[in-house]
Amino acid sequence: MSGRTVQFVAVGGAMAVTLLTGILLAETRKEFHFAVGPKAGLSVNNPYGSVSVRPSSGNVVIINASVASDRVEVDDSLVGNRVEIQSHLMAGADPQSGRVDYEILAPADSSITLHSSSGTLHAERLHGDITLEGAAATVDVRDLSGAHVHVKTLNGPVTLTNVQDGHVEVDSLSGNVSLNSVTGPLVQVISTSGGISYIGDFGDRGDYRLTSHSGDIEAIVPDSVSADVSARSIRGEVHDDIHLQPKQHLPYNSPIEGRAFWGTMGRASISSIVVLRSFSGKIHLSKHAGKQ
Repeated sequence: MSGRTVQFVAVGGAMAVTLLTGILLAETRKEFHFAVGPKAGLSVNNPYGSVSVRPSSGNVVIINASVASDRVEVDDSLVGNRVEIQSHLMAGADPQSGRVDYEILAPADSSITLHSSSGTLHAERLHGDITLEGAAATVDVRDLSGAHVHVKTLNGPVTLTNVQDGHVEVDSLSGNVSLNSVTGPLVQVISTSGGISYIGDFGDRGDYRLTSHSGDIEAIVPDSVSADVSARSIRGEVHDDIHLQPKQHLPYNSPIEGRAFWGTMGRASISSIVVLRSFSGKIHLSKHAGKQ
C-alpha cells in the first residue's frame, strides 16, 4: 500500500509541475490606450511575433498584445507625441515563450517604425512615414496612399499591394519582393539574391529602379503603360515581349545580344523611367492585357 502511495504522490507532483508550467506559459492579453496629437510617432520592437497596424478613428493609439508567457513583458511609454512599445525578453525566453503578437490601431498620418525578427509585419490604409525592418520577417503592406515606405529585411518575403503615389524603398538580402499596383515618384528595390516581381503600370513621371545581383526580375505591365525602359543583365538573359520603340541614343556601347534592351512603351508625353538591372539573374518584360 505504501509503495502505491509513494507512486501516486510522485505522479501527482509531476502533474502539478506540468500544470504549473502550463499556467506560466499560458497566453495572456493586454491592452494599452494612448491619446496622441496629429502626426504622432509609433515605434514597436518585437523580437518574436507579429505586428499589424491599421488606422484608428481619432487621435488615439490602441494596442492589443497577445503575450505568450511570463518570460516576456511589454514595456510601453509615451514620450511627447511618440508611443514606444518594446517586447522585453526575460531570462530563458525563446521564440515560443518570448512571442508577442500585436494588433494596433493608430492615426493614419502617424510615423510608424516596426521591427520583428521572425513575425509578420503588416500595415494597411496609412499615409505617413512607414519603416518595417526584420531578419526573417514576412512583410505585407497594402492599400497605402501618399506614404513613404521603407522596408529592410534579410531573407523574409516582401509584398506590397496597391500602394499609390508612394515613395518606396525596399532593401532585401535574399527574400523575394513582389510589387502589385505600386506607383509613385520613386519606387526602388535592391536585392542581393532574391527575385523581384512587378505587376502594374509604372504610374506617371515616376522613377522605378529594380536591381538584383543574382535574382530574376519580372515586370508585367498593361497595354496602356507609358515608360522609358532600359534593362541589362551582365551574365543573365533578358527577354522583351513588348517590342519597345527604339531610342535615338543608346545607353550602352555595343551590348551583347540577349543581355540588354532599351526603348519606350506607349505614346504619352508624360512617362516614367524604368531601370531593370541584374548581374546574373534573368530579366523579363511582358504585357498583361487584363485590368490591373
